[in-house]
Amino acid sequence: MYLEKRKVGRSVKYYLVHSYREKGRVRQLRKYVGIDLNGKKLSEAVSRTRQEFGKALEEINTTVFLFTLTKRQLERLNQQGELSAVRHLDRADWRKFTEDFVYNTNAIEGSKVERRAVPEILEAPLKENADSDELETAGVARALEYVRKTREKDISLSLIKELHRLCFSGSKPFAGEIRRSEVVITNAKKGIVHRGAPAKDVPGLLEEIVSWYEKNQTKFRPLVLAAIVHNQFEHIHPFADGNGRVGRLLLNFVLLKNSYPPINITLEDRAEYYSVLEAYSKDQDIRPSVTFLIKQYKKGLIGGRKRRREIEN
Repeated sequence: MYLEKRKVGRSVKYYLVHSYREKGRVRQLRKYVGIDLNGKKLSEAVSRTRQEFGKALEEINTTVFLFTLTKRQLERLNQQGELSAVRHLDRADWRKFTEDFVYNTNAIEGSKVERRAVPEILEAPLKENADSDELETAGVARALEYVRKTREKDISLSLIKELHRLCFSGSKPFAGEIRRSEVVITNAKKGIVHRGAPAKDVPGLLEEIVSWYEKNQTKFRPLVLAAIVHNQFEHIHPFADGNGRVGRLLLNFVLLKNSYPPINITLEDRAEYYSVLEAYSKDQDIRPSVTFLIKQYKKGLIGGRKRRREIEN
């Protein structure tokens, strides 16, 4: 922050200027201090303006989707989403992660395929009479491998549609197609817990995610960035079915492309998972989701080896 003097006729105007960098560009905020000041009056005016400037800086907002974050709120959220250690997966870890992820992400949506049956489905050719749950077990695995190996670095509408197509080709006639009708999410008692965005708005809302990600990916920690993208995707609910699985794949796409390991959201934590999504849609609060994802990381990367030994035995 520095003092700028501008000569206007025989007078001198004073401004306090703050420079900051956003997306590789230097931007400035300027606040008027006074005219023809010197000595003590100038010092007092600068001090007063500096305090006012502090309030203005606090209001530099980062626009999310359902809410905005001030600079200080953004810093706190990024601190919340900072991991103390990041352990990447080797080939054997990836194989086990794939099996765990495929089982859990499908089971969350009601799949009847048991955990012990997943390796055989993934390793052997599918039977001609494979049911939809078995087809989607293989499909989600294909989509996860695509997320892992694709050279695409940014989110795109084509990426989102391809993930859905890979998951549900063979099991759903609308695989890879954005919905054209309205959709609601109900609980076990058939009560409506969420309405997807109006069908006519879905393409534009997905483009907003694409544009927002491009502009904001350097502002957020990878875990926070992934949580926001995933939650907004689920809030929109762009497909007639399969949104949860594509959303969790999209979550891992963002993590992997930002050098973080993937996350497996477990069936046993389904109720808490739904509650943090609801906090985002109803209360415009992303913090519970970040806390929840950190817990999933700890379960996967700290307790994962123990659980895998139990499964194998």
